[in-house]
Formats: sequence, C-alpha cells, structure tokens
Amino acid sequence: MVEAVIYEHGSEELLRRVSDPCWFQALSCVLGFDWHSSGTTTTTTGALKLAINPEVHGLAVAGGKGKTGRKAPLDIQTAGDLFAMSPEKIEELKLASKMAAKVDNALVQDGYRLYHHVLIFSDTGSWAVVQQGMSETETYARRYHWLSERVASFVEEPHSAICAQDRLNSVLDLTSMESRENRDVTLDLVKDGPAHFLRYTSQRTLSDFSSPPGPAGFVSSQHLDLTLPRRHEILPKDLGKDGIKALEMAYEIQPERYEDLIALKGMGPKRIRALALISELIYGAETSWKDPAKFSFAHGGKDGYPYPVDRETFDHSITTLKEAVENAKLDKREKYDAIKRLKRYTGADTGADTGADSGVGGQF
Repeated sequence: MVEAVIYEHGSEELLRRVSDPCWFQALSCVLGFDWHSSGTTTTTTGALKLAINPEVHGLAVAGGKGKTGRKAPLDIQTAGDLFAMSPEKIEELKLASKMAAKVDNALVQDGYRLYHHVLIFSDTGSWAVVQQGMSETETYARRYHWLSERVASFVEEPHSAICAQDRLNSVLDLTSMESRENRDVTLDLVKDGPAHFLRYTSQRTLSDFSSPPGPAGFVSSQHLDLTLPRRHEILPKDLGKDGIKALEMAYEIQPERYEDLIALKGMGPKRIRALALISELIYGAETSWKDPAKFSFAHGGKDGYPYPVDRETFDHSITTLKEAVENAKLDKREKYDAIKRLKRYTGADTGADTGADSGVGGQF
C-alpha cells in the first residue's frame, strides 16, 4: 500500500495521509486492527518502519515506542546522511522531533503522557509526526498528528489533528491561539529574571486578584469551584529548587521566542504550567482550557471483534497489491487500473453493504 501511494501520488502525499488520523486509522484496519484494538498506533508505525526503504522510497522512519522513540535523533542522522542532507537540514529535523514531543508533553496538558514518538521524513526534508500518549488515570490513549507543511509555529496550533476517544472538560492548551498573550507574558516574565519573578510570588496572594465580594451568601455564576491550599501565597517553593535553577538558566540565555524557552532542559510540564498560571494571575493573560482533540476494519480485528482476521483474504490482498504495483512499474497497468476502477463499485452512493460481512466498517 505504501508503494501504491508513492507510485500514484509521490512520497510527499504519503506524509500528508499519515498526518490524517482517519486515513492512518483506516490503514491500521487494513493491517488487521479495529478501531478499539490496543497497539494500533505502535504496530502500524512499526510496520511502516519495516516496509519503508529509504534508498527505494525516498522516505525514512525515525523513533518508535518507549526507548526506541528516544533514538529518533540517531535514526534521523543515519537516514539524513544516506540522503546526503546538509547538516543544517538534519538539525532542523532533529529539532522538529524534539519540539513535537515537548509540545505534546508540556504545552497540551491533557493527562496523556507520551510513550510513542515517530517522525517520518522525505529526502527533501518534509516530515510528519505520529505520537501517542496514555492517560494516567484511564486505559485509553490519545494520538497526535503533525505535518511540516502545516506547521507555521511549533507553539501555536501546530497539529494537523489530535485523535481521542473522549474530549475532556478541561485541558490546559498553551498551543491555542487564545493562549498567545499568555505565552508572550510568560516569556517576558522569565526574561525579567528570577528575582523580579520571585518578588511577585512572595508578595501577592490569590485574594489580591479576586473580584470584590458580593452580598452575603451571593456567588457569581462566573465563579468556579476551586480546591485550594490553606495558605494563600504562591511561594518560591512551589517551583522547587530545580525550578528556580531552570528560571535562572533561562534568564541567562534570554530566549527570544517562546519556542526557545520550552526547549530548554528542565522546562517540563509542571514548570511551564506554573509559569502560565502565574502569568494569568498577575497580568490577566488568559490561557485556553478547551480540549483541542477532535473526534473502522477490512480483514477483521486482531482481538476477534467484529470478527477474527481472515488470513487467506488478507494474504490475497497483499499479493494483489504487490503484483499490481510491480506490473505498473513495467508499464503493465491493467491490474493496477482495474483496482482503481473498483472505487466506482464501492461506497454509500451505490448502496454498498456496510455490515460486518462486507469488510467495510460501519463506524468509518
């Protein structure tokens, strides 16, 4: 299937399709998963890593699950050398890999901790990222898709999509356009220096920034229920000793952009969150609390639902596609064109069956 897409549309189009969560999900269903199967993302990207040959396809896959994901920079360097890329272009790809992981761990604070990271890139330097996090409280995962041609900024709405089982009621999304002022204020706060920053945290209290109390027993409909400590102050210890050191290091570097700030070692989710909330508390620079997430089988599911993988049909599909592409390369396009014509006889407009026996998932 990878070769068919590359043959028909080129390697750049494969990157675009991988960055589309619906297309990626459909691809995983062709491999024998249903929409709810565990391992859908990790196995599909693993299969892509095995199937894609940089010397043949002009594409490479870096990273993977767990420790393999942390080897993405080495994979990028190896493939980049193979593609004869300039050192600058290779470093750009490494930065894209690093920033995508950092953003989805620290700027989109939705409770899903990343455990899988893959960057797929072409010999021209275009790239797509597919990474996944697992909920710390639930057993569901959330998948994050990126595409280089759509990324104008790493820190402002960089995703092509975020795919999730559920949309949450409250997510600190510092990548939202609505959080732009907060990012700017946070950067200014850090560049002013830790001493200036700590003066605010030791002297101001939450009550200093609350609206005047109304009549006795009156609670405004705009007020939110809060769970607060007994003390009111935001103290230096809330950032921790390491947090103060990270701020001192940031001050010495004087980052020009918010991207430079969050890329610094030690600027993890808790510290970024603390800075964002303090920026809102002191300067009124609000953040977005809207969940950015937006809301399928061909050969059966690996867990037996809606029915077990039909291995014979599965193998036949592989053989048919392989022969079609190989013959097309030899200017024998009959079978390849025949597969393309099948589209006329499938889909809702022809009244095609969408039940389990049809092999077309009704959910998709």
